[in-house]
Amino acid sequence: MKKLMFVALAGLLAAAPALSGKALLDQNYRRLAGKEVVNLQRAYGGDVLLVVNTASKCGFTPQYEALEAMHAKYKDRGFAVLGFPSNDFMGQEPGSEKQIQEFCTLTYGVKFPMFEKVHVKGDAVTPFYRQLTAATGDAPGWNFHKYLIDRNGKVVASYGSRTKPDDPELVAKLESLMAAPRPAKKG
Repeated sequence: MKKLMFVALAGLLAAAPALSGKALLDQNYRRLAGKEVVNLQRAYGGDVLLVVNTASKCGFTPQYEALEAMHAKYKDRGFAVLGFPSNDFMGQEPGSEKQIQEFCTLTYGVKFPMFEKVHVKGDAVTPFYRQLTAATGDAPGWNFHKYLIDRNGKVVASYGSRTKPDDPELVAKLESLMAAPRPAKKG
């Protein structure tokens, strides 16, 4: 069964660039509660990434602590957690971006990059999440859904909300991806 899922996922990953029309990380998002716009490719191209849709009033919110620990442990090895707050699931992220930022910093000591509030499902889904879903066939079903992206900007795994950031399978996959050399910078 796992082999069949892998083959299906590989087919979707191969088709992802054609579905999107542009590279997955060639996206611009504003820093949470700020004005700085970040191009994900320029800022994080060549890094291993864990992209997470977050919410402050969710039963999975304590995952912020493990996400921050993971980010701190691996950031010097070319890894980043990227957080995207979303209010798409039962209004569990109702606050302003400033309120979200204060909550994350004061309650969980979050230092990993957080970006503007986005939609991760429905008609208003942001282009980034549309591409993540197309690449995996797996849309977020709730808050704290995780996508793992390799150093070449390809989505290699999708993990549901119940998968904790320190899950042994997730960590093993992350560490294997970090063992790959960083691609040469273009330009």
